[in-house]
Amino acid sequence: MLNQNIKTLRKAKGLSQQELAVKLNVVRQTVSKWEQGLSVPDSDMLLALSEALNTPVNILLGEAIAQAQTDDLKTICEKLEVINLQLARRKDDRRKNLRRLFVALGAVVIAIFVVLALLGSPYLHWNYNDPETAVVGVIFHAFEWLFVRLAPILLVVAVAGFILARKKD
Repeated sequence: MLNQNIKTLRKAKGLSQQELAVKLNVVRQTVSKWEQGLSVPDSDMLLALSEALNTPVNILLGEAIAQAQTDDLKTICEKLEVINLQLARRKDDRRKNLRRLFVALGAVVIAIFVVLALLGSPYLHWNYNDPETAVVGVIFHAFEWLFVRLAPILLVVAVAGFILARKKD
């Protein structure tokens, strides 16, 4: 809501992200993050943004003009708090999904290791005089050779990623 309004109003005024950033004394990446919904401006910056775009704050926040309240600063703070909570929830969800991905990666690596250990490289005893058998045997051997060398690295990456993706208090 806020991010779309900032982008729409900026474009309607014919301003680039860089031009708006210069008016607000921020870097262009800050305006980009606002427009992508990755962050939100604080209440002081929201007021400066409304002045730079010649638009009331309630329009930026998606409120109809008829619904303007007398205590605009309090309303703005409440809406920003809701937006910040939504962003925090999104960030938590991303972190949880990332942890699940690292757990799945570790589980897959361990499962393949177990399967390879149980099979015990049966292709080593095949008759390689038959060309089709030779090709399949070489493919199995190449996979096993590559996996045994890359699996420890993948396992370390999975464990490190799981640890680094934890919620920091």
